[in-house]
Amino acid sequence: MIRIIDFYFFALKVAIALLLAGMVVLVFGNVVLRYAFNQGITASEEISRIFFVWLTFLGAVVALREHGHLGVDTLIKRLPPVAAKVAVLLGHAMMLYVTWLMMSGSWTQTLINLHVSAPATGLSMGFFYGAGLAFGVPAFLILLADAFAIATGRIDVTTAELVRDSEDEVALDSPPTATLGPLPVKH
Repeated sequence: MIRIIDFYFFALKVAIALLLAGMVVLVFGNVVLRYAFNQGITASEEISRIFFVWLTFLGAVVALREHGHLGVDTLIKRLPPVAAKVAVLLGHAMMLYVTWLMMSGSWTQTLINLHVSAPATGLSMGFFYGAGLAFGVPAFLILLADAFAIATGRIDVTTAELVRDSEDEVALDSPPTATLGPLPVKH
């Protein structure tokens, strides 16, 4: 089961990369066509917008699974262990509720707009609003699994890293990359 879940998130990362590449090709290609050949791709902006929405929602699912989202846990770290556990579970309950609202709203909008065509491409606008479902269902399951693990004690909230305090911590946790430093100045 773990291998299936890992493969699913690997597929999400590949989809995100392909969506980003598609956006770059569409937007850059459209700019080149407009300036160099006085032509353009009519559907370029619309498809790029759909790609961006899907990229954002799929990226949010990956970030949620990896606990890569930014947050502040200063209060949780200062609470006694039982109070910290209650506070984290209350936070998860609120996130589950908001995710449920997101899923139900996306489902409603998808059904309403299923037969509405986008102006340039003719694609169903239900596909556009379906991105909320593509986020909501896995996010709900991730939050539910995390809440269950916290409630059963498999995740200790006093030692676990549930959020990142800043982007600097994210940068410190990632492996160093080779960069060129400033060139030496001769006097």
